[in-house]
Amino acid sequence: MSTRPLMARKSDTRSQLKVVDVEIKTQTSFFGKLRAYFFTGLVITAPIAITVWATYWFVTLFDAWVKPFLPAAYNPDNYLPVRVPGFGLVFALITITLIGFFAANLVGRTLIGLWDKVLNRTPIVRSIYKGSKQIFETLFSQKGASFRYVCLVEWPRKGAWSIAFVSRDVDGGHIGLEEGREMYAVYVSTTPNPTSGYVFFVDVGEVKILDMSVEDGLKLVISMGLVFPDRPLEPEEEVKFADLPAAEPAEKKKVLRKKKAET
Repeated sequence: MSTRPLMARKSDTRSQLKVVDVEIKTQTSFFGKLRAYFFTGLVITAPIAITVWATYWFVTLFDAWVKPFLPAAYNPDNYLPVRVPGFGLVFALITITLIGFFAANLVGRTLIGLWDKVLNRTPIVRSIYKGSKQIFETLFSQKGASFRYVCLVEWPRKGAWSIAFVSRDVDGGHIGLEEGREMYAVYVSTTPNPTSGYVFFVDVGEVKILDMSVEDGLKLVISMGLVFPDRPLEPEEEVKFADLPAAEPAEKKKVLRKKKAET
């Protein structure tokens, strides 16, 4: 019995398997490319869509709040064929600016002082008013406090370091500890929402101040550790920078630049 037909059949089978294998690889490569293109497009379009949606929501929110209080003669929706989005926001910005201008003179300060007294003496309302006023003064007032600098602290356990923000210097006697003990009030925010977190007090020697702006620190927290500053801080600079706990941020940066120039 001749083995040539059998060998021919085996050769044909191998050829068919190779063709099938090539087709599978081609399909896999094709769908892999489609998948890569999809995620690339998602990375590009998702931030744009979220930004547009958030902006539209913010504008329409102000329109819903402000437009009902507008006089009919000044509301463009009453005489235009289409709604004008953002008019309520523009009107609110102008009104807020005028209130700030009015509050800068003697009469305005007197009236606002009387208004403060009324709200501060009203039960329940005074708690909400004081709390919200303190928050906005801290965030937006030129005289208000803000985070002084970014730091590293061992949180939530020894050996695990977290990005934190130094709020202020604290004497231990102010919080029921030894008087004269130099400490920091430190805020550790949660990811990706920086408005929630933990405040605790820690000794100055246990905090490593970083040569990083507060804005970069917030970006690092919000991005879940994905977005780092353009220039990383070297460990030896970080330790030297932490040796100046009592200095103001501007003085710290001046000393740090001097040390870099010397090296």
